[in-house]
Amino acid sequence: MTPDTTALLLIEYQNDFVSEGGAQHDAVKAVMAETDMLAHSRAVVEQARARGVTVMHAPISFAAGYPEMPADPYGILAGIKQAQAFQKGSWGAAIADVMAPVDGDIVIEGKRGLDCFASTNIDFILRQRGLTDLAIAGFLTNCCVESTMRSAYERGFGVVTLTDCTATLSAAEQQAAVTKNFPMFSRPMTHEAFLTELVGSA
Repeated sequence: MTPDTTALLLIEYQNDFVSEGGAQHDAVKAVMAETDMLAHSRAVVEQARARGVTVMHAPISFAAGYPEMPADPYGILAGIKQAQAFQKGSWGAAIADVMAPVDGDIVIEGKRGLDCFASTNIDFILRQRGLTDLAIAGFLTNCCVESTMRSAYERGFGVVTLTDCTATLSAAEQQAAVTKNFPMFSRPMTHEAFLTELVGSA
């Protein structure tokens, strides 16, 4: 991997997940602490930027009343609606200050579901910029991270999943995703291993 052909994708580092008082924070804070994912995420994004990697942020948001969802949602979307999470324009939907975009980062617009490729132009942006490798971090490990990983793999990108920069609802789910599913559709590695693999760094 080289910095000029690699993107770092940060999925849903929003207050509703990341910050105390966020609608979904209590659900993920135990695994966040166990993997120390926030500190590792901050470290990898700062070092990746410094080396010339393209940094992308993929927040999710919904209009008031969640009209983008079915009238009677089920599964993970039902949980989001019930918690009144990720409402467009709210503090909860804002990217947390500790992971805020800086000049030169790209914020992917239009994420309304789990797979970043499904309702956004991320594929167009990656190809337009000649980016062939995608390192993925964020929430939830076995949901949006995994859905995006699978899509990127199917599209022929070189996919890396950052195992210590992800979190989900339980240690058991985290372990199953990282050890069983990630290796099928990506090259799982720690953020330090990813940085080591970035050759030709500035």
